[in-house]
Amino acid sequence: MSNAVFDTVRTVLAVREFDQRPVAGDVVGRILEAGRLSASSMNKQPWHFVLVREREGLARLGALVRTGPYIAEAAFAVIVAYRRDSRFGVSDASRAIQSMVLTAWGEGVGSNWAGFMGLDGVREWAGIPEGYEVLAVLPFGYPAHQLGRGKKNRLPFGEVVSVERYRASAELS
Repeated sequence: MSNAVFDTVRTVLAVREFDQRPVAGDVVGRILEAGRLSASSMNKQPWHFVLVREREGLARLGALVRTGPYIAEAAFAVIVAYRRDSRFGVSDASRAIQSMVLTAWGEGVGSNWAGFMGLDGVREWAGIPEGYEVLAVLPFGYPAHQLGRGKKNRLPFGEVVSVERYRASAELS
């Protein structure tokens, strides 16, 4: 039996090199909508997303995010911030990030999580208020190279999954 969601999870890969094709507005909208529709603790939705499409802005983000200079080559990026006063802000915003990355992959658009907290320069540049912390910047675009969908280097199932108790056999039936 085919499961499109599982297939997307199974095949998604981090993309750090983008070609120069623009991403259609309806696709960008679905990616952002996936973040907005993500579940959050007590439905507080403690996030805010800033869409950056202009080349100058993407270049600036690439310079501000130490681990993400490739952001400058993306078709667009999303700055993901969460309210500092939210006890579950990091986990809720992380869920939204994964929803956006998976939705993009389902559309043939690649992405990657760049940066992790400590992105006050990004927050200030984007005009995000002090009450928010920038968790990550997500660059999006069509992959520059053909990627081997689903070819992942992962630990065996039984090394990361136990049944009932830690390190108990992971036999599923």
